[in-house]
Amino acid sequence: MKYVDEYRDAAVVRSLAAAIARDTTRPWTIMEICGGQTHAIVKFGLDEVLPPAITLVHGPGCPVCVTPAELIDQAVALALRPGVTLCSFGDMLRVPGSGIDLLTAKARGGDVRIVYSPLDAVTWARANPHREVVFFAVGFETTAPANALAVLQAARAGLRNFSLLVSHVLVPPAMRAILGAPDNRVQGFLAAGHVCAVMGTQDYHAIAAEYRAPIVVTGFEPVDILEGLLRCVRQLETGRAEVENAYARAVRAEGNAPARALVAQAFAVEDRNWRGLGPIPQSGWGLRPELAAFDAPRKFALVAPPPVEVGECISGEIMRGVKKPPQCPAFGTRCTPEHPIGAPMVSSEGACAAYHRYRLRPAVAISGAT
Repeated sequence: MKYVDEYRDAAVVRSLAAAIARDTTRPWTIMEICGGQTHAIVKFGLDEVLPPAITLVHGPGCPVCVTPAELIDQAVALALRPGVTLCSFGDMLRVPGSGIDLLTAKARGGDVRIVYSPLDAVTWARANPHREVVFFAVGFETTAPANALAVLQAARAGLRNFSLLVSHVLVPPAMRAILGAPDNRVQGFLAAGHVCAVMGTQDYHAIAAEYRAPIVVTGFEPVDILEGLLRCVRQLETGRAEVENAYARAVRAEGNAPARALVAQAFAVEDRNWRGLGPIPQSGWGLRPELAAFDAPRKFALVAPPPVEVGECISGEIMRGVKKPPQCPAFGTRCTPEHPIGAPMVSSEGACAAYHRYRLRPAVAISGAT
């Protein structure tokens, strides 16, 4: 396929892997932030073509995985509330809360509807003025512009039966939390290309300088990822800690100005609790005070529940790069995609789901491989 096959070319992959091996003289631990990158690494077996000195660990860049159980509990409570329609992307329905998940709430009579865009929820609210419509706004910086557009459209249209349950989180504060942890192993990062396509790269320079950790922005195909790794290894080997853009076909330093403006209109930075990682100051977005009428917890007077962690899931250790999914005692036995204990096994971007899907069978061949 044009514009894809060239980034899965086996000869280029072998050349980049050889360059990484040639330039690596000591052990390095590098974290890819994004769950989409994790799936590509495991799917194509990219970690298996690297020299043994390079360890890849998997970060918290899966929005489903870091949505805390108490937010799932609030979504369930709204779904079961008479007269309320809870709209959500499909990957949120089976994420465990402290009690039941949204799929179970739907089975018990809750009005839970899968949508493909927050604007679908706005349309549903406009068509059903007799019902309260709540969109479960989950995600990193990538999904924030669409959610901002949805609430701003609802405000302009006077749709007082529409609201958001917001669970937006931000990548840079999470990176700081990982690097500042006492058990941190991470020495360099592959940053998520789609996040940087929206927000730009300016927020990463201070992190790289403060923690002496190189940050390389990469895409999601094998060539993208290995090019990013090569640049990261070369920085580590030469003692540099800079921000590099290895995804220039999609990312500019300033990001997407119109998208950032939409986000600034709708959201303000606030503290946020992350599943597995705990509270991280100034690590999320919430609706601005002038949009309080569209904030579901305020609108429905939901009591803010205390942070909870669910069961024996070790998602925090996985998302901080301390452990990998197979090191969890429940992996593939008590915790499977059909019966997940934790969110990383549910999400299409979760590290546990990637290992369960691809490491229990051979990796997918790269184009041109023999």
